[in-house]
Amino acid sequence: MSDDSKPKPDTYTVLLYSDDIKVRDRIRLAIGLRPAADLAVEFVDASTWEECRRLLDDYEIDLMVLDGEASPAGGLGIARQTKDEYATPPPTCVVIARAADRWLAAYAQVDQTLVYPLDPVTTGQTIAGMLRARRNGAVPLGTLGTLG
Repeated sequence: MSDDSKPKPDTYTVLLYSDDIKVRDRIRLAIGLRPAADLAVEFVDASTWEECRRLLDDYEIDLMVLDGEASPAGGLGIARQTKDEYATPPPTCVVIARAADRWLAAYAQVDQTLVYPLDPVTTGQTIAGMLRARRNGAVPLGTLGTLG
């Protein structure tokens, strides 16, 4: 017998970007389908900037998780280009190899960073926090938000 009194989790669409399918799979595994009890995620994958752009144009993307080490288009470059080209870009999280690269992430107006190798607890907490902030109306970095 199912318990209908439990609230259903809010479901969000997360775009995973990396040129390497194994990296996307590791990120997906670290986030999980339920990063928190009140949140569920559906993933869409992209391996090129063109695929990212198509997904951003065609779907409601709630969060982008980008591989900072991808090639030829790195996650930091895609994050910055998204902030520059879209009036209301989704929040972005970039996975970087070196904590020292956080200054580059700040320049790219990245909302959060994670460092390889991914810790599932930290990753889940970071993604859950970003999705809850989105749900509560937080405006991503590099976004002017709604005036008026």
